[in-house]
Amino acid sequence: MVNKPHLLVRQLRFSRHELMRCIEGITPEEAEKRMGQMNSISWIVGHLGGQEHGLWVTSQGRSVAPELAACGYGKPPSTPPLEKVLVAWRRTTAAADEFLDTLTPEKMTEYLEGEGWRSAENIGTLLMRNIMHYWFHLGEAHAIRQIMGHQNLPDFVGNMSACVYEPE
Repeated sequence: MVNKPHLLVRQLRFSRHELMRCIEGITPEEAEKRMGQMNSISWIVGHLGGQEHGLWVTSQGRSVAPELAACGYGKPPSTPPLEKVLVAWRRTTAAADEFLDTLTPEKMTEYLEGEGWRSAENIGTLLMRNIMHYWFHLGEAHAIRQIMGHQNLPDFVGNMSACVYEPE
């Protein structure tokens, strides 16, 4: 294990924390409601977990939450139970962290590979894509909550002290 996780890993963890901050106080019924063409918040949680599962867990030859595939890109809209997707998301992020904690600046330039496949982007770029994906859907989830009439939502990015910029 690396003494201190890579900055991008810390940023991903911060993004995860912001997702949990975003859904704080939402009821299961609200999380599972679709607003017009927008996804349900429970789907968003499952979708982000599904991306992490594919990038950081199944790429390592493991599977801890195959049920998240139902929230994949291009799948029919769904409203999975929030508690179930949170359990799968937590299981996935814990498994993903086992791999992410091994990343060094040198490993960031490598490609994920398996039997008959190789990622199109290096690990560092995939990690940045994963972070940006969180923020894309964080905005969507906040918009959904605003449409639902929720008050006193976070209106600023949270405390970034856990992922302060440091040169490599």
